[in-house]
Amino acid sequence: MKPSFLLKLVPVLTALAALLLLLVWATSHDGKLAIVARGPAANDQPAGNAASQATTFPTIFVASNEDLHPSDPFDLPGQWLRFRGSHFDNIAPAPSGLPAVFKSAPPILWNIEVGEGYAAPVARDGRLYFLDYDAKQRADVLRCLRLADGKDVWDLSYACDVKRNHGMSRTVAAISGDYIVTLGPRCDVLCVKIPSGDFCWSLDLVAKYHTVVPPWYAGQCPLIDNDRVIFGPGADALVVALDLATGKPVWQTPNPHHWDMTHSSIMPMTLLGKKMYVYCASGGVAGVSVDDGSLLWETSAWKVSLATVPSPIQIGEDRMLLCGGYGAGAMLLRLRQDNGKFVPEVVYRLPPEVFGSEQQTPVLYQRMIYGVLPPERKYQLACFDPETGTQKWDSGTQHFGIGPFMIIGDRIFLMNDSGTLSIVQASPDGFHLQGQWPIFPHGREAWGPMALVGTRLLVRDITHLACLDLTEAAHE
Repeated sequence: MKPSFLLKLVPVLTALAALLLLLVWATSHDGKLAIVARGPAANDQPAGNAASQATTFPTIFVASNEDLHPSDPFDLPGQWLRFRGSHFDNIAPAPSGLPAVFKSAPPILWNIEVGEGYAAPVARDGRLYFLDYDAKQRADVLRCLRLADGKDVWDLSYACDVKRNHGMSRTVAAISGDYIVTLGPRCDVLCVKIPSGDFCWSLDLVAKYHTVVPPWYAGQCPLIDNDRVIFGPGADALVVALDLATGKPVWQTPNPHHWDMTHSSIMPMTLLGKKMYVYCASGGVAGVSVDDGSLLWETSAWKVSLATVPSPIQIGEDRMLLCGGYGAGAMLLRLRQDNGKFVPEVVYRLPPEVFGSEQQTPVLYQRMIYGVLPPERKYQLACFDPETGTQKWDSGTQHFGIGPFMIIGDRIFLMNDSGTLSIVQASPDGFHLQGQWPIFPHGREAWGPMALVGTRLLVRDITHLACLDLTEAAHE
């Protein structure tokens, strides 16, 4: 064999050796794993190149579906851009064709298997996006699906080694302009362009801010406000604002009491004419200026010992309702101004036997609060008057567990733990059940938030995501 021929083989043999080492490492390494792409990288770029721009973040791999073509239907109407919808209230107007009475279950257009968890999708332009989990590869996977049939369009994956703890995925992504932002179970932030899936930036909150990953992993949903992304990492910073396009820090709020991240999501509110971000951290609740992150007010009068999950709900121009599980009950907090400073004061506290919520954030609709009560009240659905702190009605023998609910038009759509869908009139006059049907016959832990996209309702249990048709034509 000629020496020149051997020289030509060196690059090939080197590449094969590198590939072999990568495969061995990816299947044996106990730390963060590199995930082998399941298809060609987007835009024919090597999957690791874009990710190399990030620091303290695992390599990102890309897969795309070559079976989908530009002529395939992506132009279905409707959008659901973030946790709790456009106005952060979990209320959606009734879509055209919504029947006055459902005589049977809304038809299931498609039902697909997903990784264990509760992450719900966001949607725009006929595409769904949600942060799934691949247990075999031990990776977070941002998936883009076609709304029409649930088929995968592309996905991005990066290593995230978590153990089953009531599922893995939990958070709802956020869309704004050309960007989508996600937060993974171990507090990895990812931002990509949509609809292409091109990588923009990434950030490990644990490495950057020494965030303590909450029990049951991260449940805080990203908040995009104009050109900024807002998170509550805790530890080194109570709240931070990042530039949406680059991920670079804009401001951060000091955290003198060393409060940690919770499962509760940050809510934007305008109280006493001042726009602020309200966050229920581990040691209390605080209001932060949207302009520079300065701490406007704080109180330790409200905290949940194990895990704060529901988000705060604005009530009028100066109050907010806070609720939780594990015996926390509920509290109405009011802000007043004293010499130009915001002063929080407790209006009332309620024990869990009166009102509270273990997991889902209640809905404020026409001045009434609708929510599922904690186990002390056997998970009854209830209507509650926040002005007086009194209950208007409860669902009696009907129990709903800790599943999600939202208001569409003037009706409450809610799922119980096993995936049964119920429709209830949203009225203070009494509990009026209009229909009840199992969506997942063998469902369990159907706790992920709902999303309404046009006339399609997206629901899930721990291992399935389904799309229901709510149109009139489906019920004739």
